[in-house]
Amino acid sequence: MFNPRFGTLMFIVLAAAATRLLPHPPNVTAITALALFGGAHFSDRRLAIGVPLLALLVSDIALGIYWQWDFRAVQGHMWVQYASFLAIVGLGFVLRESRSALRVGAVALSASCMFFLVTNFGEWAFQPWYPKTAAGLAASYVAGIPFFRNMLVGDLVYTALMFGGFALLERRFAALRAPSPGLSPA
Repeated sequence: MFNPRFGTLMFIVLAAAATRLLPHPPNVTAITALALFGGAHFSDRRLAIGVPLLALLVSDIALGIYWQWDFRAVQGHMWVQYASFLAIVGLGFVLRESRSALRVGAVALSASCMFFLVTNFGEWAFQPWYPKTAAGLAASYVAGIPFFRNMLVGDLVYTALMFGGFALLERRFAALRAPSPGLSPA
């Protein structure tokens, strides 16, 4: 039997992943919002982790991420990105009980900052273009600032659209409201 809530959540996650395939400024995508949304709305933790992770993986494959460079050179950094993405899904779990605009915005801001800090550290640690010194680490963070600015804009806008849009749909359509715990895979 079709579960309208689960189907709608899946559609939103897939649509968000598709934003990576459309022309966009660097780092202005819905990936962080997708991870937060999945963590906050899928009651089954396996789905909350698996669906956003699969959406990221499929969009990476569609973009040719794994074939643009020598995979051995980017492998460590890609693991850092995926680990950061999974941590953002975990931050989404914080939003399961309360999704006020302020709380969602604060968690989205935290997710953006965490991703910036962790992935730029990964760039420094795994890529050859930064010396493995404190100055090299600082250079990695400085070089990432323009991308962080773009990511922050994208994260906040897409998080507002996804969480706000779904909240409006839940208010309008009773079938989309979260059931009592344990009654649905969504």
